[in-house]
Amino acid sequence: MQSRLDEIEKRYIDLEAELSNPEVLTDQEKLKNVAKAHANLEEIVTKYRQYKGIESDIEEAEEMQKAGPDEELAEFLDSELERLRTDEARLEDELKILLLPKDPNDDKDVIVEIRGGTGGDEAALFAADLMRMYMRYAEQNGWQTEIMSSSPTDLGGFKEVIFSVQGRGAYSRLKYESGVHRVQRIPDTEASGRIHTSTATVAVLPEAEEVELEIKPDDLRVDVFRSTGHGGQSVNTTDSAVRITHIPTGMVVTCQDEKSQLKNREKALRVLRARLLDELESEQKAELDEARRVQVGSGERSERIRTYNYPQNRLTDHRINLTLYRLGEILEGNIDEVIDALMAVEQSERLKKIG
Repeated sequence: MQSRLDEIEKRYIDLEAELSNPEVLTDQEKLKNVAKAHANLEEIVTKYRQYKGIESDIEEAEEMQKAGPDEELAEFLDSELERLRTDEARLEDELKILLLPKDPNDDKDVIVEIRGGTGGDEAALFAADLMRMYMRYAEQNGWQTEIMSSSPTDLGGFKEVIFSVQGRGAYSRLKYESGVHRVQRIPDTEASGRIHTSTATVAVLPEAEEVELEIKPDDLRVDVFRSTGHGGQSVNTTDSAVRITHIPTGMVVTCQDEKSQLKNREKALRVLRARLLDELESEQKAELDEARRVQVGSGERSERIRTYNYPQNRLTDHRINLTLYRLGEILEGNIDEVIDALMAVEQSERLKKIG
């Protein structure tokens, strides 16, 4: 581990030097790549330097112990060494986790797709609640969000809503949200006070860049039509809505939220690209089978991953048997505790696999 960390620190120092190189500073693309590589190593190098500092402090304290200090100093050194060794062990564990191979998609922006499942209008309202929760979470992290496409219902819910989240680390945190989410609550329309169970599905896709996935223009069929609102009424007097069909796969994406046909086409292509990349990566993951099954659960979107129980103010994540009794807070976007717990379990499983 030590030699690997020494190599990383050397690479970090080299990148630091490149950031002040005039040739790099005048090349915006190269500067962007060097700055990103430097930023990616910053956390592990900072922790490694702390670790080396603690090792040095331990060595110094042990030398002082050998010199036969007086009783009062000996007591202080014993206490100090205990604290230093605790910090050393903690940092060593953190460094092991940081050395684990990164998911290549972790630094990517994401496209989140939420669809109402079983439960009719109540499922659509739950889909809207989930979108609001993720929007709040993105805001707390300083990430940018943008609605790509939506199919609203008369009651304020969504049959389907697709939005992008742009910001550092967005995919690394939101990827755990893919799956079936279940809600248990009394709908506003329920006169007898009976608890209903509804579901919504969430898919979190890393946003693909054009250089990663080339889509041939001949493989696309683009149809334009008039945007419609609630109940099918026209909300636009021009043919601004866009439906793109990827002919080889039959995949269809529709966007009609913008008044501009060009903007709807651009958004539809972003969603299509993300879906195609996800499908390609899913095929590759299936081929690798258990070698890549290190995330919490199997990662299949058909899984019921979480239950939101309103009467009990309870959230349960079924993948790790985590139960929290502060549902109201969580729905306001405070989901870090859930995501941190999922990440910790995944990291623990990965550490076990590499021994």
